[in-house]
Amino acid sequence: MKSSSSNYFSTLIFLSYTAIAIATASFPKEALPTKTGYLPINSTSKSAIFYAFYEAQHPTSPIPQTPLLVWLQGGPGCSSMIGNFFELGPWLVSSPSEEDQIPILKQNPGSWNNLFGLVFIDNPIGAGFSIASTPEEIPRDQGTVGKHLFVALRSFIASNPSFKSRPIYITGESYAGKYVPAIGYYILQQNSKLPLSRQVNLKGVAIGNGLTDPVTQVGTHAVTAYYLGLINQKQRVQLEEIQTEAIKLTQEGKWSDATDARIRVFSALQNMTGLATLYDYRRTTPYSTNLVGEFLENEDIKKALGVSNSIIWEECSGVVGDALQEDVMKSVKFMVDELVKKSKVLLYQGQFDLRDGIVSTEAWMKKLKWDGLEKFLDAERMVWEVNGEVAGYVQSWGNLSEVLVSGAGHLVPADQALSSQAMIQDWVLERGLFSDKKEVMSSKFDGLFCL
Repeated sequence: MKSSSSNYFSTLIFLSYTAIAIATASFPKEALPTKTGYLPINSTSKSAIFYAFYEAQHPTSPIPQTPLLVWLQGGPGCSSMIGNFFELGPWLVSSPSEEDQIPILKQNPGSWNNLFGLVFIDNPIGAGFSIASTPEEIPRDQGTVGKHLFVALRSFIASNPSFKSRPIYITGESYAGKYVPAIGYYILQQNSKLPLSRQVNLKGVAIGNGLTDPVTQVGTHAVTAYYLGLINQKQRVQLEEIQTEAIKLTQEGKWSDATDARIRVFSALQNMTGLATLYDYRRTTPYSTNLVGEFLENEDIKKALGVSNSIIWEECSGVVGDALQEDVMKSVKFMVDELVKKSKVLLYQGQFDLRDGIVSTEAWMKKLKWDGLEKFLDAERMVWEVNGEVAGYVQSWGNLSEVLVSGAGHLVPADQALSSQAMIQDWVLERGLFSDKKEVMSSKFDGLFCL
């Protein structure tokens, strides 16, 4: 998939602004973001990152103390408008009726901005509605991704005096298993050099079904599929041979070839299993994220979001994907090693994800260089309930928490909206199984409001 050239220099005349979104017939006032805009990444480039911000619906503390969640999509090169309009935003796209020409919006009772502010960022430049002045300026590595996000986040915080004091949590899924540590790690580095008045108030990072330590994770797919009964022993051996190739190429630093080998692992697994999608092995059809594209290609919707109609939105940018081809198999585990020492870390996985699920995550998590790892691994795995029903399992000690979300695939908020909302709220506020009092087994949760 290739990005349109309209995401580059010709559309840069409207950059560096923040705006109140404008209601249209297709985008009712009650569904509008609190504000949208573009955040320049440096003083000389005209490249900028697009964001859509939603203030908390039911904050339980004064706004200057209300936590602020930042959401980053994966890919590489996929737009956070997928998270916004398909997963965890306050209004989600739904199939149009016969009278409607485009997908319609329906309120999401499981939105993550129930108690917290929520900002969706199209990252990196060139993805979604974000703009790169030239393709060459798109990041090639996570160091540059972290730097760009830090500049954008600082600019966003500066746009409202109340943002400066708010606790910030960086969240995301899939390839954001790299983006989230990248910006978190960069914040730690910069905060150590800055006076308190200029620091970013980072409190934690959350990664859902993430790709973080690819060389470890790529070696888990055959054994996972085998013990699920999806492949037999012969197929397991065949798949392990391709995995070994990907690992060897990674260890040799042949990054592009290693990325291609990882792709071959998934292609082989797809052919062996015949599954509709590896993102959720229960599904008979892929996730219907195409509805977001149908919604965002409409001129009135772009107008409502403050975006030029000349920009062609893509779910995932092939140009960005190509730019990060050699980054895919590079590990950022060392960043998580540092983050877990100085901030909270949440790793959550959907039960039925065959790409970046529980086995894949635990393989690298058990290698963390952290003094608390042994105590974490020795901690009890607790049954987690939401509204009196089992929602999954939580293991937590110190700064590290891991959650298995029952009944979910790769896109946890899309599959289990209320459970994911309860999870993020309890983790941020350190309640229930995320508190020091582990005897609290159940999250008493009413959907729209939780004290």
